[in-house]
Amino acid sequence: MPKEPYKLAFVTVNYNGIADTKDFLASVERAQLSMEYVVVVIDNGSKQNEWEILKAEFPTIVGLRSADNLGFAGGNNLALPLVDAEYFYFINNDTLLPIDADQQLKDMLSFLDNNPTVGGLSPKLMYVDEPNLIQFAGCTDLSPITIRNRQIGYQEVDQGQYQEITSVPYLHGAAMLIPNHVIKEIGPMPELYFLYYEELDWCYSITQKYHLYYYPNAYIRHKESASTGMNSPFKTYYLSRNRLIYAFRNRQGFTRIASIIYLIFVTFIHSLLLMVKGLWRNSKAMCKGMIDATCWMFAQRNV
Repeated sequence: MPKEPYKLAFVTVNYNGIADTKDFLASVERAQLSMEYVVVVIDNGSKQNEWEILKAEFPTIVGLRSADNLGFAGGNNLALPLVDAEYFYFINNDTLLPIDADQQLKDMLSFLDNNPTVGGLSPKLMYVDEPNLIQFAGCTDLSPITIRNRQIGYQEVDQGQYQEITSVPYLHGAAMLIPNHVIKEIGPMPELYFLYYEELDWCYSITQKYHLYYYPNAYIRHKESASTGMNSPFKTYYLSRNRLIYAFRNRQGFTRIASIIYLIFVTFIHSLLLMVKGLWRNSKAMCKGMIDATCWMFAQRNV
């Protein structure tokens, strides 16, 4: 294995997802990457010590086991002190690198090397089960009030319609290639969210000094929501909570007030609709997310 500093460090977080993580690590090995790289795996409070199992099967990986689940940002941030690398590629454990990833990654790194004002890249994301279907080909900005946006290319058949390198307001949390100097300047991902919106908050901070891009000449395959479930109360809670927290942290003045009022109203109405549909656990999770976020916001006013 090459010595530090590495050109590239992959960072992936494992939480009771050893099968997915093994698939990801195997895809990295199959790609036979030619640059100096390292893979950092953080076992983020899994029920069993999955780090030891992974290390035994993939002895070149670096990482550690956290006794507690520190959330998406907390898990990724644990990796930063473990290795020295020029670039960090934060990539979900439920993704797969393509067999031709070596050239794609070299192109991405070359783009970053030659463009110092670029703070990060996301590749095109494709589905695993439907290989011609796009999950991500860039995105629009978040609405100032509703804190919602549109994911470009979502569930469209890939016919080469999104093959231009495009400036984006946010990277996709499943695959973010960030220069180390940007991380050192901006700081690591905010950990207060636990899950969802932390990468949006982080990207917003990065774009105050740098540009972010969707890079279509590289792609990965993603098993969407493999770890949380598409409509789980767990996911519902954090989306409801964190949308409000994001608005509080990243909006100012009247826009912040209008956004918070709107989000509380819409969350309340949606929770009632879920209750009518018999989705009691989701309704309760949505209400709890709204209440917890409101309590957090009030606490911040006294800090």
